Amino acid sequence: MRLVFATHNTHKAIEVQKMVPDAFEIITLTDLNILDEIPETGQTLQANALIKARFIHQKLGYNCFADDTGLEVEALNGEPGVYSARYAGIAKNNEANITKLLNNLSTKENRRARFVTCICLFWLDEMFVFEGELKGTIIHEKIGTNGFGYDPVFVPDGYDITLAQMDLMTKNLISHRGKAFKKMAEFLLENKG
Repeated sequence: MRLVFATHNTHKAIEVQKMVPDAFEIITLTDLNILDEIPETGQTLQANALIKARFIHQKLGYNCFADDTGLEVEALNGEPGVYSARYAGIAKNNEANITKLLNNLSTKENRRARFVTCICLFWLDEMFVFEGELKGTIIHEKIGTNGFGYDPVFVPDGYDITLAQMDLMTKNLISHRGKAFKKMAEFLLENKG
C-alpha cells in the first residue's frame, strides 16, 4: 500500500521506510513529481506537520503524512525549536545551522537539549497525531558523518557518541523520529484493514 510522505528529504524517507511495516511503500513528493515547497508557517511543530499533510491530502486525496522536528535547547529558551531547519536562514543549510547553534552556546554551561518530532497522518480522511522525543546534550564540535541536521553535535542521554556516529538501526531505535514513527507504524498495523 502506498503512503505519501509530504517531504522532498530523501534521508528522512529512507529512515522512515525502514520503520514502517513492509506492507507500506513510502512515496515522497519528489517521487510524485510534486515540486511545491509547502510553506511552514505554523508556530508549533504540530501546526507545521498539519499544514504539510493537509496540503497533500487536499491536493491528492491520498493517505499521507508529514512530520516536523525541532531541536529545543534549554539555555537558548527552546531555540531553535520550530525554526530548526532554517535557524541560520531560509536556505536550510545544515552547516550554517550548526555553526549558529554552537556560536550561541559558546558561553553557556548548560548544553541540555531535546529533539521533538510530531507527525500528522491523514488516514481514511481522518487526522491522527504521533509524537516522540529524545533528550541529550549539545557537544562543542561536530563528530560523525551519518544522519543529517544537528546529528553531529547531539549526544543522546545514555550514550557517549553523537547521532551522526550511530548506525541507522541504532538511531531509529532511540531517536525522536523513530519513537514517533513507531507509534504511527503500530497504528497502521492495527488499521490497515
